[in-house]
Order: sequence, then structure tokens, then C-alpha cells
Amino acid sequence: MKVAIVGVSGAVGQEFLKVLAERQFPIDELLLFGSARSAGTEYEFRGKKYIVKELQHGDDFKGVNIAFTSAGASISKEFAADVTKFGAIMIDNSSAFRMDTDVPLVVPEVNASDAKMCPRGIIANPNCTTIQMVVALKAIEDISHIKRVHVSTYQAASGAGAAAMDELEEQYRQVLNGEPATVNKFAYQLAYNLIPHIDVFTENGYTKEEMKMYHETRKIMHSDVEVSATCVRVPSLRAHSENVWVETEKPISVEAAREAFAAADGVILQDNPANKEYPMPLFVSGKDPVFVGRIRKDLANPNGLTFWCVSDQIKKGAALNAVQIAEYLIKDSKK
Repeated sequence: MKVAIVGVSGAVGQEFLKVLAERQFPIDELLLFGSARSAGTEYEFRGKKYIVKELQHGDDFKGVNIAFTSAGASISKEFAADVTKFGAIMIDNSSAFRMDTDVPLVVPEVNASDAKMCPRGIIANPNCTTIQMVVALKAIEDISHIKRVHVSTYQAASGAGAAAMDELEEQYRQVLNGEPATVNKFAYQLAYNLIPHIDVFTENGYTKEEMKMYHETRKIMHSDVEVSATCVRVPSLRAHSENVWVETEKPISVEAAREAFAAADGVILQDNPANKEYPMPLFVSGKDPVFVGRIRKDLANPNGLTFWCVSDQIKKGAALNAVQIAEYLIKDSKK
């Protein structure tokens, strides 16, 4: 098994190395690629040191079985042909191909079999907010079809990359020292603040991040579900939170929902308000599952439920989901 990681120096690229090691992913040969700036950087993986090679057009991906790419949409589009021309499966973490009809958009707990239908040799990893939401929604969808979803997200600095996490920490230090806060990665100072703006605004008043949740959820779940999202950047370092309202065709009791979440693949039920037990990003950071709690009937809709879910954006929202796709492909190929 020959594996490549493109964009290894970024937050998700570093997480790929951790997740592949944690899950003992079968690797006989590992190639690391990055920009000209990161070329020559050395990283250790399973006790062996690897040097980052500059990503260039050519035959560097010859013999590669799986390539995990996380270097941005423009890089993915430019180098897709180089990555796939010798038969490698490109599992792409950018937005470049997500809505292409001939590229599967996969969350293994929800639609793993879609990964087998990739005529271009490309499988898209969904947006982080979509991933954690559909893992939770699958449990409800299996009981009764979901007609509508309203969701408010509370997204950590990690969603904007490692530099954004560094900036948030620096802003806290600066504010506490009475200094002006450095603002580069966000529209405004994030420390001690909330920013109801992630990605660029579109003509309908929603941001691209919010529209991703609409389109991607429908594609992954093969559903006509309507999704309305508000995405907010919050001053936590890592792990995104979401408050989700669902309207189903048939009413679902809180008890039935709890049972479904408890049995769902990739979900941890943490729902004991009497003991102040509910998911929080501080405690979910670095963990694999999607944590679900605060499950209630919607007071405004007899067919409605609302719940709170939290998941690590860099892990399940990016690197882990991609590695799980690769694991599924390997397992399926052995059948």
C-alpha cells in the first residue's frame, strides 16, 4: 500500500499523520507533498523520518494507491490529473469536487457504498459542519424521513486552519496585556467575540459555508431534505458545535431518538441534563465520534426534535472521515 499526503504541513495534513498512525492504517510506502515553502520539512511517522517534497506536475504519484489531499480547492483542481492518472484514488478534503455529479461525497457512517462509484478516481470529503450533522441525522432518518433541518453552528478557530488557531491564542494574550489584537484570519477579532460570518456571502444572503450544508446534506443522504443554516465562528480552539432542529414526517419521541443515537454508528450519546452531562468542545477535542445531547421535543412543531452535537472539526470533520473512506475501500476490495 503506497499512500501520499498532499498538504501535509497544514492542520489537516498533520492530523492525517496522527490518524493513520492511531488506526494502524496499512502503509508500505509514504509520500509527503507540500508547497515550495514547506518542501524539505521533515516529519516523523511510525518511527521513521520523511521529507516533504514540493508538489509539481509530473509522475510523482506513479504507484500510489491512495492520496489524501488537503491543500485547498485550487491546488486540488490543478493537480487532480497528476494524482489520478496512474490509478490512485484521490480522497480530497477541499470543496473542489463536492458537488460534481461524477464525484461521490462520502461520510462512511451514512453512505459508504457511494465511494465505490468514482469514475474519475476522486472521492470528496464533505465540509466539516456537514459531516458531523449527517452522522447524527442518519439515526433520525432511519426512524422517519427528515423533511426539514434548521441548524446553527458554533465553529471553532480550527475550521480556518492552524494559523487561525495561533491567531486566536495570540489575540487572547494581546487583549489581556492591553495590546491591540492582531486580525488576519477573520473578519474581526475573535477573542471574546462571536462572528456570524464564515466564508463569503452569496446573493441570497447566506454564506457559502451555509449553502454547503444545504447542498451537501442532500447529496450525502440522497434526500429532498430542506436545510437552513446559520454558521457562526466562536472563540474556541477546536471542535465544532451545532444546535439542530429537525422536522420529520412522523413524530418521534425523545426516548426513541435517544435509543437511535445510542445505537448509531459513530455517535456517542451524552444526554443527562440533570447531572449537567452534555457535549462540549473542550472535552470533545481530539476524539473520534460525534457527541449528541440536549435532545428535546420542539415546542413549536409536533413533528420536531432538537438536539446539540459536537465533534472535532480537524479529526472527524476532516482527516478521520477521509481515512475511514480509505478503510472502507480496502475492506470492500477484499470481499
